[in-house]
Amino acid sequence: MTRPAQPGPTAQAMPDDAGALFSVIVPVYMQWHLVPALLERLERQTLPAARFEVILVDNGSPEFAPPDHLPANARILRCDTPGSYAARNLGASQAKGDWLVFTDGDCLPAPGWLAGLDRAAADTNGDALIAGAVMVVAQSARPGAAEIYDVVKGIPQQRYVGRGYAATANLAVPMPVFRKLGGFDSKRFSGGDADLCRRAVAAGHALIYAADMRVDHPARTTWQEIATKARRIKGGQLRAGSASRRLMWLVRTLVPPLRGAWAFLRDRRHPLRYRLVAILVLMRLWMVELVEALQLVAGRTPERR
Repeated sequence: MTRPAQPGPTAQAMPDDAGALFSVIVPVYMQWHLVPALLERLERQTLPAARFEVILVDNGSPEFAPPDHLPANARILRCDTPGSYAARNLGASQAKGDWLVFTDGDCLPAPGWLAGLDRAAADTNGDALIAGAVMVVAQSARPGAAEIYDVVKGIPQQRYVGRGYAATANLAVPMPVFRKLGGFDSKRFSGGDADLCRRAVAAGHALIYAADMRVDHPARTTWQEIATKARRIKGGQLRAGSASRRLMWLVRTLVPPLRGAWAFLRDRRHPLRYRLVAILVLMRLWMVELVEALQLVAGRTPERR
């Protein structure tokens, strides 16, 4: 099916003193059924709609099913190059904002998400990256093992920021900084967010955590979903970066994830049963990662979902 770009109207003109314009960029691959909920959350933002635009980038979905209704400040583009980072780069190339704000199609921004970013951005000199909180939330009243694992593992954005990187589930980059860095590594299917942040920090840009700039991420509920994610991440680790870094990840893959299990056990935010279930799932996923590593070394194409 042909997927022509749908430019649509963009954000309305603003007076010069209205503040920064934000471009929200969302790559979409096989998740168009989730986009209406994302758009509904964006329409509920406390920041005026004239202050931001929404760019949805279809990344070659086998079934292209855009929403019947697009907000006035939203548009759809098409990226034929496989990979979410290639799609994000395309969206950034068409963006009109002072800031590029990245999130995912399965994320649900809090109403004050962009307002929180606006406050954090006002406290910078315009050359810092800003990462917001990502809360992984259960979807079921009685979660199964996969969902429990995803909740316990979470996306600890504040910890990531302390280590010099952040997840694109909730990351804002000033447009001039993004251009200076050359954008994301479009060849990656995973890990491009950490790579961009590390290059930014190495170039002297601060990476700031903003707790009140929050998005929710519904937990994955099936074994297939969490196993697919584990395979995609392993592909990013073993197929990108320097040879020494790829070798390091290969060696780490061969070692049982005992540190991760210990971290789960110590995390008292969750019931003991949840922590024990998460550890069992973690060990099973290690088997998936071992098989994936061997297949990648043998030349298998990395997972992109």
